[in-house]
Amino acid sequence: MTAPTHDVVAIGNAIVDILAQAEDSFIEEIGVAKGSMQLMFSPEEADALYAKMGPGREVSGGSAANTVAGMAALGSRCAFIGQVADDQLGQVFGHDLRASGVAFDTAVREGQPTTARCLIFVTPDGQRTMNTFLGASQFLPEAALDRDLIAGGAILYLEGYLWDPEEPRQAMRAAIDIARDAGRKVAFTLSDVFCISRHGDDFRALIAEGLVDILFANENELLALAEVEDFEAAVEKIAAQVPTLVVTRSEKGAIALQDGARVAVAAEPIEKVVDTTGAGDLFAAGFLHGQAQGWDVARSLKLGAVCAAEIISHYGARPEANLKELAAEKVG
Repeated sequence: MTAPTHDVVAIGNAIVDILAQAEDSFIEEIGVAKGSMQLMFSPEEADALYAKMGPGREVSGGSAANTVAGMAALGSRCAFIGQVADDQLGQVFGHDLRASGVAFDTAVREGQPTTARCLIFVTPDGQRTMNTFLGASQFLPEAALDRDLIAGGAILYLEGYLWDPEEPRQAMRAAIDIARDAGRKVAFTLSDVFCISRHGDDFRALIAEGLVDILFANENELLALAEVEDFEAAVEKIAAQVPTLVVTRSEKGAIALQDGARVAVAAEPIEKVVDTTGAGDLFAAGFLHGQAQGWDVARSLKLGAVCAAEIISHYGARPEANLKELAAEKVG
C-alpha cells in the first residue's frame, strides 16, 4: 500500500450557514422540532423562511466540511469533495474552505439550483434548529469524484446528511469501493435522527457488510440506529459491528469503543454555551486528527472534547481559536 497523500478525504454537503438568534416561541411558530434539522425542498420555501429571520451572519458550513476545516486547523492534511453552484454563495464556500487549508477542487455546477444554504436559528440556550435547502449539493455526481484523491486518503469520511439525495448517495457508494480497494479506512457520521428515519436500513447494511471502520453518533442517533430504547444495549449492539464506535453525549461527554475496549471522556467545561452548531463536527475533527497521528483512543477523545468546547463557545461551526495551541495546552 502506498503512503497516503491526505489524512482525511471527506465527501459532504457544500453549504453556507446563515445564523440568527431566535426565541423558543419562534421555533414553535415555524413548526420545527427544536434542536433538529428539517429539509426545505424549494428555493421559494427557503426565501420565505429567510425573510422571517432576524439579523444574521453567513458562515461556510456543511457537516463534513466543518470537520475537515477543524482537522486542517489542527495540522491534518485534508481534502473535500462537494458540489456548489456557479454563484456567490458557491464562491464564499470555496474560498472559506481553501483558506482554512483544505484542498477543494470539485468543479462548480452551472445553472439552477443555487448553492445549498442552511438557515440556523439559535435559541438563548445555545441550541440550534436547522432548516436546510440542499440546492446544488444534492446533485454531486459520481463523475465528480477524484479517484486518485480518494485512494490517497488514509480515511474516507462521509456524512449521513448527504445520503438523502440519490445522486450523491451513489457517488458515496462508489467512493467507499475506491477507498476499500486502496486499503483505506471509511468513517461515517450518522448526522441526525432524521437521516436514520429515512435511511436507517441502508446505514445498517453498510455496517453489517463491514464497510464502516469508524462510526460517529450522538446518543439519540445511536438509539435510533440500534432500534432499542436503552443506551447501554444500543452501545453493545452497534459496537459489536464496527471496529471503532464514537458516541457523543452532550454535557455527559463522550465514549469510544475500539476493538472491544471502552474509553470515556468528560465534556470540557466552558463559561457559556453560545451555539451548538458544529459541536459533533468538531468533535469528529479532534478524534480523527488524533487517530491520524497515531494517538490512542483516550487522547483522541480528549482532543474531540476540546474542539467541541471551542466551537460551542461562539457562533458558527468553524473554529475561531487556535486549535493547535488548545491541543498543546489541554491534550499535550
